[in-house]
Amino acid sequence: MDQLQPSIEEIGCWAEQAFAKKNMTKIFINTAIVLAMSALTQQALACASCGCSLNSDWGTQGVSNQEGFSLDVRFDTLNQNQLWSGTGKTNAQSAVGTQNPATGKFAEVEDFTKSQTITPVLDYNNGKDWGVSLSLPYVNRNHSTSGTSADGVSIGSNGDAYASQASGIGDVRVVGRYFGFSEQQNVGIQFGLKLPTGKTNQLASDGATQVDPGLQLGTGSTDLILGAYFHDNINQNWGYFSQVMYQTAIKNGMAFGLSYRPGNSVNINGGLRYEGFDVIKPTLQINTRFVQKDSGDAADTFSTGGTLVYVTPGFIVPIDETLSVYSNLQIPMYQNVNGIQLTPRYIFSLGAHLNF
Repeated sequence: MDQLQPSIEEIGCWAEQAFAKKNMTKIFINTAIVLAMSALTQQALACASCGCSLNSDWGTQGVSNQEGFSLDVRFDTLNQNQLWSGTGKTNAQSAVGTQNPATGKFAEVEDFTKSQTITPVLDYNNGKDWGVSLSLPYVNRNHSTSGTSADGVSIGSNGDAYASQASGIGDVRVVGRYFGFSEQQNVGIQFGLKLPTGKTNQLASDGATQVDPGLQLGTGSTDLILGAYFHDNINQNWGYFSQVMYQTAIKNGMAFGLSYRPGNSVNINGGLRYEGFDVIKPTLQINTRFVQKDSGDAADTFSTGGTLVYVTPGFIVPIDETLSVYSNLQIPMYQNVNGIQLTPRYIFSLGAHLNF
């Protein structure tokens, strides 16, 4: 019987490990709280109107494929304050004379859209061939527009200029993956839904003006998500990944009684990771996103959609075997947008990842 009883040293070791894991969990929770407070106390994520396509899914990158549950919390911020037309910058004075050839109406002259989000992602991996993730973003956004009758200096005179602010839950995403094609588990497919959980009836600060569908917390649509990925190691220090993901609305949304359908999108991501350092793992991604124009009676069918390409340097810092923090900075390399749109100079991301 004595051989089955743990020694004092073993009990002490177990207690020390449990205490350390508890402390790491506390650190993760505190980090998540700090990120959440940042999202709430700064001015105002959804990504740009065309959207960003940063990949922070460690399973598809090959960073981690550990069995069990994990929790990822990511904070993103961007300030869309550049007027862009086609592949180059424009200004308000030039934008005021731009017409939608389909309707003859002038383009809306927007001032800025400041957006921030915090997105917790709960993931389960059975360690063999499948996994599933649930993400629930909290969005905080400020927007200002001078309207369609602006002169490039002052706001419009026909009453369509407005400012708006909104914060709340965005659209939930549930995405499954199957990676049982090979013994290495480095090839997978993804499939899931984006659900219409975000509000779509936001009014401007005047309490009367209807905010554009593309600026609402949610799209109101139910979207199908399909994807595939591959990751591998070049050698003991270098790893890489590639991913493609397609999203399309299978049920249109509604905005103030009118139909709204966000444009279909394709995200293509690729990246490198260096693991030759002890305390930090530098990363580099190329993120490309193709988006079609929105459609429906409530949609802006002129100034939506386009092609965006970002170069994204970043890093991962392992705290212990279960907790890591990471950061990424997306910098536009190429932007080709339809009509007149606001674009950001950069998109900053900060996150923490905990394996249970």
